[in-house]
Amino acid sequence: MRMRFGCALLVGVFLCGPLSWGKIRKADYERADALRDKVKDLVYKTTIEPHWFDENRKFWYRNDLRDGREFILVECEKGTRQEAFDHEKLAQSLSEQTGNKYTARTLPFTAIRFSEDGKSIEFEIEKPRWTCDLTTYECKPLEEENADQDETERAPRQRRRPEGQQEKSPDEKWETAFKDHNLFLRSTEDDREFRLSHDGKQGQYYSSAMWSPDSRWIVAYRTIPGTNGMVYLIESSPNEGGRAVFHSHQYDLPGDTMTSYEMSVFSVETKEQIRVDAEAIDFQGPPRLRWARDNLSFTYHKTDRGHQRLRVLRVFVETGKIQTIIDEKSETFINEWWGGVRPAYLEESNEVVWPSERDGWMHLYLYDSREGKLKHQITSGSWVVRRIGGIDDINEQNRTIVFQACGKEPGQDPYFLHYYRIHFDGTGLVCLTPGNGTHQTQYSPDKKVLIDTYSRVDLPPVHELRRADTGELLCELEKADASALYEMGWRHPEPFVAKGRDGKTDIYGIIHRPMKLNESKKIPIIEQIYAGPHGSFVPKDWNNFYSAQLISELGFIVVQIDGMGTNHRGKAFHDVCYKNVGDAGLPDRILWIQAAAEKYTYMDTSRVGIYGTSAGGQSSTGAVLSHPEFYDVAVSSCGCHDNRMDKASWNEQWMGYPVGPHYEEQSNITNAHKLQGHLMLFVGELDRNVPPESTYRLANALIKAGKEFELVVLPGTGHTDGGSYGLRKRRDFFVKHLWGVNPPNWNSSEQEN
Repeated sequence: MRMRFGCALLVGVFLCGPLSWGKIRKADYERADALRDKVKDLVYKTTIEPHWFDENRKFWYRNDLRDGREFILVECEKGTRQEAFDHEKLAQSLSEQTGNKYTARTLPFTAIRFSEDGKSIEFEIEKPRWTCDLTTYECKPLEEENADQDETERAPRQRRRPEGQQEKSPDEKWETAFKDHNLFLRSTEDDREFRLSHDGKQGQYYSSAMWSPDSRWIVAYRTIPGTNGMVYLIESSPNEGGRAVFHSHQYDLPGDTMTSYEMSVFSVETKEQIRVDAEAIDFQGPPRLRWARDNLSFTYHKTDRGHQRLRVLRVFVETGKIQTIIDEKSETFINEWWGGVRPAYLEESNEVVWPSERDGWMHLYLYDSREGKLKHQITSGSWVVRRIGGIDDINEQNRTIVFQACGKEPGQDPYFLHYYRIHFDGTGLVCLTPGNGTHQTQYSPDKKVLIDTYSRVDLPPVHELRRADTGELLCELEKADASALYEMGWRHPEPFVAKGRDGKTDIYGIIHRPMKLNESKKIPIIEQIYAGPHGSFVPKDWNNFYSAQLISELGFIVVQIDGMGTNHRGKAFHDVCYKNVGDAGLPDRILWIQAAAEKYTYMDTSRVGIYGTSAGGQSSTGAVLSHPEFYDVAVSSCGCHDNRMDKASWNEQWMGYPVGPHYEEQSNITNAHKLQGHLMLFVGELDRNVPPESTYRLANALIKAGKEFELVVLPGTGHTDGGSYGLRKRRDFFVKHLWGVNPPNWNSSEQEN
């Protein structure tokens, strides 16, 4: 174990701390807190909001600038960008008409509307609408205000009925009901009632009836309750006063017996029950059903407990027989936290575009959904598909797919999102958004062009107009202006890359520095951690403000890293978390921080703190318990400190099923006796996400081990990082234990400068 800093270090802090007099005052906290509001309006042209017209061949948008605003017109077919009108002439004409003084940058309206021929515009000045002839620049108020209309026709949204919650049939001739543990059918025309099931009884009852679209079939489940364990909460300080309030809710833990569902189909015509020839669904509840056009079959997803097998099954309603369409298996886990990577069911061609990591990377595969056969793999390579399934992503007629992916563009951060287009047969792959950054797109209503916006943490947004089929650049639109932000001394985070534990895999992260940085002095390091295996978490796009700055502005270096075990870098990188969530990528994080400190010698690896919330709360406490030689101080909020005490849906996905000894071995509660550094725990007494007893039992284990720590209970609060009070406590803890100076006395009535 390395030597802890003591009195000698206090002298060093006095000389090299964030302030020359070695004291952090209330004013320093206030300065950090004010930064968010101070910087929020100092970057211009960060977004483009297009207003389409002329049959989507043109659009205009407004730029808000340091000295006012401007309006821009883009003609897509020509690939041109220009001012929407002569701002000087219009300002002069309006000034003459109204008697008010306007300039090209201070026109008194924020939106315009072009006439059909494009030769005039309308705008509104304090209610009266005006028109301006763009040939003569004669401006005049309209005699009658035109009714406000959207410039683009928008189809009305269709409300979708929740699956499994229909009572009436789609044709409204029948209603379902559950009585005496069984399923009944009632005619809405003459109130006749029919009992459909006869095997329901106490403890095995029917529930969740779902209709076929043609109202001929009902799918229902005989339900066998599981453990149905409860979480109990005490609201100590209810707003209305009086006694404390008791709360409870059902909450499945890893290893619990889950409620299971035995599927049957019922014929409305014959009132016959057809039992489905499939195992009971013992995980994730009644599935979503996808009915075939003829209403004689439907498909559903079946996940086996432990997430190592996922099937798409077809049920033939007349017989109850099943057909396996897709059978996905894994020796570790099948990642069902797909996010935007959803299967796409193609009705016209009876195909499924299916996402899978079977070759080590998340890619797309094409299945024949009638025969249940793989036709071919669509995408391939050492990169990751991140999203499909949007309403406009798949074109069945042209047999093309637009999808998001990361890791394909050489020389770029492998987490950057890019958009691609490919044919169903795997040919014609083209990158639609090649710029070096992470991308977002806006399509024209006719899907012929797209506005590509990309950025990095060290690059303000860049906007380009591209063809939607080839990605060809039509014209450059804007580059965001961050000059005012940099002029006030703001620092963007620095991307940094170092090798992980295997000596060859690149680990990516960012470094936040305070605006006032003395590089000749040693600066403590704090890691902001979230290592949940379901995603990756280091910011990749531009922001004027990052939450880590609230801590870095007190003189710290704050880092954020995606270690092994997190998502979006391929199956091998991800599988590090399997039955190993407690690892949290900490070996990679330590090496990364050491590499950064080797390059930037003012980073002090003898003083390292770490903080996080939820899974980050688990990981930050785990860091000081399992790596006391590196991490000195941790602040952990609402942590799931033992994976046996957090939701089954998340923990069994990564830690596996059944619950084995590895759950206990990686528990912070089991390892509480190893604490050597400084630890602060936050818990919200009404946390419905991670049961509060997870933190309470960790506190109990620490007390029994005779360890010193701080416990902050937040009355009336749910799953939280502590809010503004938690932020202050967190910063105080780091100031005290990393800088070695006392934080401000918040209870003092004296105002310190």
